[in-house]
Amino acid sequence: MSSGSRPSPRVRRNRFIAAVIGMVLVAIVVIWAILAFTPSADSASPSASPSATPTSTPRPAPTATPTPTPVETFDKSARSIDDPDSIWVVVDKLRPLNPADYEPSDLVVVPVPHTWEPLMRAEAADAVVKMFQAASAEAGLSLASNSAYRSYEAQERIYDNDDELTARPGFSEHQTGLTIDIGPESGNCSLAVCFADTPEGQWLRDNAHRFGFLLRYPADKAQVTGYQFEPWHFRYIGTDLSNEMHEKGITTLEEFFGLPAAPNYA
Repeated sequence: MSSGSRPSPRVRRNRFIAAVIGMVLVAIVVIWAILAFTPSADSASPSASPSATPTSTPRPAPTATPTPTPVETFDKSARSIDDPDSIWVVVDKLRPLNPADYEPSDLVVVPVPHTWEPLMRAEAADAVVKMFQAASAEAGLSLASNSAYRSYEAQERIYDNDDELTARPGFSEHQTGLTIDIGPESGNCSLAVCFADTPEGQWLRDNAHRFGFLLRYPADKAQVTGYQFEPWHFRYIGTDLSNEMHEKGITTLEEFFGLPAAPNYA
């Protein structure tokens, strides 16, 4: 066959088949290469997956140290608050003396300057003397007694039906023999509210507890005690109780012993 003639149909068919087979082989090679060099999901680089946020080890919240509950060390039952012979007896408009005509058995004269000769129970009288001496030695102050023990009968004579100023007979602290009304020996502001502003009144306010005395009717407690402010009226309760009340900032016997307020008679 000459070079210029066309291939026979048989030759052309064989060439076509060969070309198809070649293309199939190439396709197979390409597919194999793609599969061989494409990383699987299992073998993917760790950097291809999102990095997990590291979790911190949980720590327990700090526990606040509990504030210790104060332990009550003062024995409020050490003495009676009902027995008129007790130096802790509480007398107010709801708590009359029992018996109503009670009279202490150990009254003595208190050897201090005075308007009327003062009588008090012996323990309280000794404390008054020490307190007056301290006022003189520490602050150069001269104190005097204006009133101390008053009997039931004496209270009957002075009661003027003014329940905010004068106690009814049988309801007066003066009848216990533990109470004294104090003023300057000069008489300035004696038995008057202005006594609170005098050097004597201020010294007593700040120091009476050292000697076992309580300013019984403070200015802000009329609704508790039932009486208006009496800066001259001091009640002997003993140093154990007076110092305990002073340290705790409690100013009335009613509040200290958890008793009802006594603004009025029952």
